[in-house]
Amino acid sequence: MSRNNNTWIITAQCPSQLGTVDVVTSFLKAQHCYIAEQHSFDDKRAKRFFIRTEFEPQTEAFDAAAFRDGFNNRAAEFGMSYELTEPGFKVPVVIMVSKTDHCLNDLLYRHRTGKLNIDIKAVISNHPDLEHLVSWHGLPYHYFPVTAETRSEQEEQIWQVVQETGAELVVLARYMQVLSEDMCKKLAGRAINIHHSLLPGFKGAKPYHQAYDKGVKLVGATAHFINEDLDEGPIISQKVDVVTHSDYADDLVDKGRDIERLTLAHAVSCYAERRVFLYNNRTVVFSR
Repeated sequence: MSRNNNTWIITAQCPSQLGTVDVVTSFLKAQHCYIAEQHSFDDKRAKRFFIRTEFEPQTEAFDAAAFRDGFNNRAAEFGMSYELTEPGFKVPVVIMVSKTDHCLNDLLYRHRTGKLNIDIKAVISNHPDLEHLVSWHGLPYHYFPVTAETRSEQEEQIWQVVQETGAELVVLARYMQVLSEDMCKKLAGRAINIHHSLLPGFKGAKPYHQAYDKGVKLVGATAHFINEDLDEGPIISQKVDVVTHSDYADDLVDKGRDIERLTLAHAVSCYAERRVFLYNNRTVVFSR
């Protein structure tokens, strides 16, 4: 769900120390800003503090540049890095997909109905199959086929689209190609992937059919930032659904697809609403 478009967001992190909450709240009070929502967390092991605050200026003369200038001095005292997001800001996004459309279709619907604070700039695929769906939504579709021999050139095409569109986030909505180490480094902290989560784990072809053969009782999905380790990046969101003896392999596939689209949408929503902090290959996620 998209956030209140009347609120600003300030997100910040710094080393753990006395007065970290007050750095933000006292400054907002002095600037005549009303706090509408606030979350904070202190990681005792990492000795790192995180805070996210939504606020509403109570004066019509609110000046974002002056706000930043004033807060810079306060933040510097605490070694605090921060980001200020204005009301109505939509994260520019590029979506990557192969042939399977359930996650893409869900994101396109939520985008079209204003349920996600994202601005989809383009869809990239290594297959032509979903061009009609994307074109129906009035969005650019880039078909970049790839083979083992052309991977480097294809990733250059992808990177060019990301740069030209100004995309802050890349969403791998069932993009069934392994990105190179170089591409993973370029997209570090700004690319979200979705994949199934089954216990025990099943790799290779038809994982849900393998799960059915083993009689699993839960199906799930994991949305995470990508890194050089396949499907092992910092986790943003996970969801599960119950399976019973009456569910056949095709039922597991259907449930798995539902969980995948919900999990990915949740992760993208959290990112777009500035609820995700990435550090030390881990995440802090201030969900609603």
